[in-house]
Amino acid sequence: MSTNDNRKPDEVGTTGHSWDGIEELNNPLPRWWLWTFYGCIAVALIYAVLYPSVPLKDGATPGLLGYSTRAAVQEDIQRFEAANADIVAKLETVDLDMETIRSDEDLYNYAVQGGAAVFRTWCAQCHGSGAAGVQASGYPNLTDDDWLWGGSLEDIHYTVTNGIRNEDNMDARWSQMPAFGADELLTDEEISQVVQYVRKISGQEHDAALASPGETVFLDNCAACHMDDGTGDRYQGAPNLTDAIWLYGGDVETLTETVYNARFGVMPTHIERLTEAERRAVAVYVHTRGGGE
Repeated sequence: MSTNDNRKPDEVGTTGHSWDGIEELNNPLPRWWLWTFYGCIAVALIYAVLYPSVPLKDGATPGLLGYSTRAAVQEDIQRFEAANADIVAKLETVDLDMETIRSDEDLYNYAVQGGAAVFRTWCAQCHGSGAAGVQASGYPNLTDDDWLWGGSLEDIHYTVTNGIRNEDNMDARWSQMPAFGADELLTDEEISQVVQYVRKISGQEHDAALASPGETVFLDNCAACHMDDGTGDRYQGAPNLTDAIWLYGGDVETLTETVYNARFGVMPTHIERLTEAERRAVAVYVHTRGGGE
């Protein structure tokens, strides 16, 4: 900037802009910067001609080279599918037995790694990235030994394939707890009694005066599914009430809500979402998380 009006002939002129008597000198941009700028424009124009770039109503201009990132990705997918075709075919037909799968190191490693990818894509939203579930939210922990429908490799595969209590697959696992309060099957007093009894058999603090008659309420209304001793029946989806593992919570308020309104967790079927090999792979992966039987 300069405020001197008596410039020498070789001095830089001004742009004609002035603020509070301060004039803006007309210094040209460096040549290297200008040529770089012009070069970028030229490259952009060449790119626009050769590659997809200009957005249109139903897509973009294809470019003279006809290159497509989607097509390139699809080619990579097809290449890897071709490379893995033999081991995928083996995974689709092998007996669903961990001892058999572990005996083939390549097959086992492929199933675990592939299953982990499937799990992170389709299962982690509910069961968590580490398969530990979401506590007290109805999404079970898959790393413990508490399985409502069985924890063998075959049982896990069936659950993944068909889901639980969904209306999209006739083979989905199905059970339904009665809403003892909402449907007026039990009085509020009886619900309080059975809640205290459940807390008793699960080793928690409880009201003994309420738990005593609660045992009768339990045997008359709950034992058919949860068994007389409260240990449950996994094959009809009735959880063990005597351990410290709770799908929704074991405090008085949560248990009261469970007995009053019941729970009805739903797992989608994956029979159309995943291939047979992918369902088997994710079953193997879940089995290896620590809770498989």
